Amino acid sequence: MVLCQGGEAAAVPAAGGKEPEVPLSREDGGGTGQPCLCPAPGMEAAGAEERRVCGCCSGLSWPRCCKAPGTKKKKAACPGLGLFYTVLSAFLFSVASLFLKKIEDVHSVEVSAFRCVFQMAFVLPGLIYYKTGFLGPKGKRIFLFFRGFLGSSAMILLYYAFQVMPLADATVITFSSPVFTSLLAWIFLKEKYSIWDLLFTLFAITGVVLIARPPFLFGSNVTGIEGSYTDHLKGTIAAITSTVSAASTFVILRKVGKSVHYFLSIWYYAVIGLIGCVIALFVMNEWRLPYCGKDRVFLILIGLLGLGGQIFLTKALQIEKAGPVAIMKTMDVVFAFILQILFLNHLPTWWTVGGALCVVASSSGTAIRKWRQSLKKANQNEI
Repeated sequence: MVLCQGGEAAAVPAAGGKEPEVPLSREDGGGTGQPCLCPAPGMEAAGAEERRVCGCCSGLSWPRCCKAPGTKKKKAACPGLGLFYTVLSAFLFSVASLFLKKIEDVHSVEVSAFRCVFQMAFVLPGLIYYKTGFLGPKGKRIFLFFRGFLGSSAMILLYYAFQVMPLADATVITFSSPVFTSLLAWIFLKEKYSIWDLLFTLFAITGVVLIARPPFLFGSNVTGIEGSYTDHLKGTIAAITSTVSAASTFVILRKVGKSVHYFLSIWYYAVIGLIGCVIALFVMNEWRLPYCGKDRVFLILIGLLGLGGQIFLTKALQIEKAGPVAIMKTMDVVFAFILQILFLNHLPTWWTVGGALCVVASSSGTAIRKWRQSLKKANQNEI
């Protein structure tokens, strides 16, 4: 046996024919430069493979040790890449919402149908590759159905809200989804709901009230809205319902857990959404191709940008903790305000700004609290 350190080998005398014991180091990469036991050239370790005891390796056995000949060192992950993906996802979603505001002759339900078609085209190859099937496990199909129904309903209502009310107002209202998720998880999953969660819920409701500005609280002269106050109120109700529906889908996905593949969840979302959109369009007699070529381009771009935003958000959650991602998603609101001012020539009122601050503080507080709870639980599991 050879004691190797920093690539240099030195003979270790054996006392009584036994190898000297070296305490194993921690697996967190700390203590780089500590010695590790590696078989000398031409010698094989007796019994099980000996594991590394230095900080330079990742808990691998010697043949894959970073000091082994011909082994390539694994590149470190780029710090902040997950947060960059989150910002990019927020930007793509915001631009898609801007294009939705620019469409003139297409109903929001028809836009949702086009979005579902893009989702299906993206997910279908993944279902075939991973061999997940198209229906999912028998015991989970009812959950997948409601996930698809509620998710597609949230999308349709959100698109309607974007069309009839200011872009920033609709974005801020839908950003309160984490607060409603905590409330629904407490009701249906019996998760803990503390006084802090109640406080964050009240903050979110206050923000929504400041944006909606009901006449019985703010009087009949409501300023800073698009069109009539009736449309503004309809958009507010649609945005709130969309938020609750989206929160319900999160609770369903949490209930299902990892027993269902992510692609299968999106597949139900797209298929049920497309079926519902087609039925609704024929009932409302709103199905028609856009008269303007610009609207057709916008439809394609909305589908591509929405798909890209979802991909980058998924990648962000794969390489970064959910807490920082949820906090960084506040950029949705920032981008919505910027795009509304630059391209829609609509300055937000101070009521909207105040409501945005309340909702962002509420959702950020919820995310930070959940993040700290997960870190505390992880530390307890390590101990």
